Amino acid sequence: MNRKWGVCALLLASVWAPLFGEAGPGAKPWVAFGPDGGDARRIAPDPRDHSHLYLGTANGWIYESHNGGASWVRLAQVGKRDDLVLDSISVDAQNPNHIVVGAWVIDRPDGGIYISWDAGVTWTNQPEMRGQSIRALGESSSNPRILVAGTLQGVYRSTDGGQRWKRISPADNAEIHNVESIAIDPKDPNIIYAGTWHLPWKSVDGGDHWNSIKQGIIEDSDVFSIIVDPITPSTVFASACSGIYKSDNAGLRFDKIQGIPSSARRTRKLLQDPTNLNTVFAGTTEGLFRSTDSGKTWFRTTGPETIVNDVAVDMTNPKRVLIATDRGGVMASDDGGDTFHASNRGFSARQVTSIKRDNNRPDTLFVGVVNDKDWGGVFQSDNGGQSWIQRSDGLSGRDVFSLGQAPDGTMIAGTAHGLFRLDSITRAWNRVESAPGVAARPESVQAILTRAPVPVTPEAPAAQIAKQSPRGKLTRKQQLAAKRHPVATRTVTRASKPVAHKHVAPKQVVAAAPVPTPARVFDGSVYAFATAGQSMLAITSDGLLTSVDSGLNWTATGPSSSPDWRFLAAARKNVVAASLHTIQVSSDSGIIWESVTPPEALTQIAAVAIESSGEIWLGGSQGVFVTTNRGKSWSTPKNLYLSGVNNIFYDEPSDRVMITTAGNSSLVFTVQLPTRQVTFTDTGWNLRFARSLGDHIVAATLFDGIVVQPRMVATPIATLTPTQAEVSSASSPTGQAKQD
Repeated sequence: MNRKWGVCALLLASVWAPLFGEAGPGAKPWVAFGPDGGDARRIAPDPRDHSHLYLGTANGWIYESHNGGASWVRLAQVGKRDDLVLDSISVDAQNPNHIVVGAWVIDRPDGGIYISWDAGVTWTNQPEMRGQSIRALGESSSNPRILVAGTLQGVYRSTDGGQRWKRISPADNAEIHNVESIAIDPKDPNIIYAGTWHLPWKSVDGGDHWNSIKQGIIEDSDVFSIIVDPITPSTVFASACSGIYKSDNAGLRFDKIQGIPSSARRTRKLLQDPTNLNTVFAGTTEGLFRSTDSGKTWFRTTGPETIVNDVAVDMTNPKRVLIATDRGGVMASDDGGDTFHASNRGFSARQVTSIKRDNNRPDTLFVGVVNDKDWGGVFQSDNGGQSWIQRSDGLSGRDVFSLGQAPDGTMIAGTAHGLFRLDSITRAWNRVESAPGVAARPESVQAILTRAPVPVTPEAPAAQIAKQSPRGKLTRKQQLAAKRHPVATRTVTRASKPVAHKHVAPKQVVAAAPVPTPARVFDGSVYAFATAGQSMLAITSDGLLTSVDSGLNWTATGPSSSPDWRFLAAARKNVVAASLHTIQVSSDSGIIWESVTPPEALTQIAAVAIESSGEIWLGGSQGVFVTTNRGKSWSTPKNLYLSGVNNIFYDEPSDRVMITTAGNSSLVFTVQLPTRQVTFTDTGWNLRFARSLGDHIVAATLFDGIVVQPRMVATPIATLTPTQAEVSSASSPTGQAKQD
């Protein structure tokens, strides 16, 4: 079908790329927008241009900066994989377009050597090292063509810039394996140091023979970093789990350096200031330390919460120091390391678990992240995701699993340990104390909604509260509440107390405020939120919780199976909840639930959604299934034969369903209702889920924060002819027109 376009064009990623870092070959169709930060692993300078830096990450991405690390752009995903940890980057001093990267994988012995000849734009996997877990990579400063790699299997050497490799450690040696650090003598490339998970070794003949150099080092020490003084090669530093050591005789004997706290067990990186070799930096799991007297005394220059993976000093400006950290990304110093500030513009390696668009402010987004502790939590954007502010005060480093918005507009965060409400004045998160724990007895939503209103009269606050107390006495918390509210005139509700021999109307009492009496404060995990009418529901590790006062108070509700629930969705008063193998549905905001039989073809539920009409959508490995009759029959919509579905979302304002799949798929499928016309868009990213944001879509990637669909905007510059605007349905895997 032809679609005629006026004087308009698409503002594509190529237009946004210079601003937000998606330029060049291999750029993704959708634009990455943060939140900034995450795990940064390695900083490598261009030997000919020290303002040009490369950054290695824990998810396979290489970033680069042309302004000394002030901002970053995504360059390429090495190996087209998101599980490669890039701890080693070598930039050829003779040909900076030639880059060699060593990679490893966290949960298994895998990785490899990857080579680029075009300054990191494209990469090839070196065949001889394919599958090797590369833990260290050293280059010779006297002969850049000589590289040495440390792997879990041993030590390997290349004499042609990484194109061919040969094992130089004995294959039958029980000690020289699990190599974590490598150093090459700056004047003699045949002198090689190798630090293993069990003490260091040295070769003086290019790897033909190896000698243990453990004298002075505590037994069973993992050696994380070795550096050799470029002017005086007999001076060697080694860091281990037992501390930092220094040798003045090329490793014949090491002496433990005093000054580093013994609690800083793991010093992952040692670096001498290239302009002042007496200044040594130690990047540890408890902050950055600096010595100005060649290691005799040390001072910590960051907080102990900072985990430092790498350190870089600008040779042209030694006051400029960069550190690559876990969770905090890149941090920069302009005073030689005395103070640091975040320098992550354009760099995002966040694991986003939830996105919530503010119902009252369409351009405001909140995202929740995991695994970033105090560096993570919740981030807020007021411009559709173009810039972010960390909004995590009060969360105390908790992982955020879910985000919701109460009917009164309050944002609610579900964490790995409890519920939190965002204070609109202080912009801090306050823990919800009035949520029941496991021991609380579930109460039906109907009982909550039908509690009789209790009028309040001006009475002494202590007496008011005492009337509510089960024993007629005030707790310390109740006494404080009475002092804060000397006189109150409001209506509260309380469930009627059943009497065996006759019906008793709800007792009317006077109260200053409702005083919840939970069995204990809820400290479980919160997996999902949904709002149905004026009720807010939360699926937790302790079962279903319901609030009818915008998240101030929560009550345990739902059927006995609710502790097994992991998925929740609502549209108007229709609610669907599911475990991995069961489904429950409610048409009255969660008051009454009924079981729904899942489709036989679906082995495990991975996603649920429900339409305003009550139709239920399920997703999993076997695809998408829809029922219009509460599970009596299931069908798959035409042109929607997918596999590996990981998320389904019903967008009520646009009356459409959005679907994403796991694996290597980067597509977002949309189903327009009620016609069920299927369209799709290729984001270029592996996704967790997608959500609607006005006239475009925002999606959460697996490890790279969020990505945003380019908008369609009017412009007087370009005109698309009908032919240009056509999209052939034959090119679509679903047989429908592709969505731009």
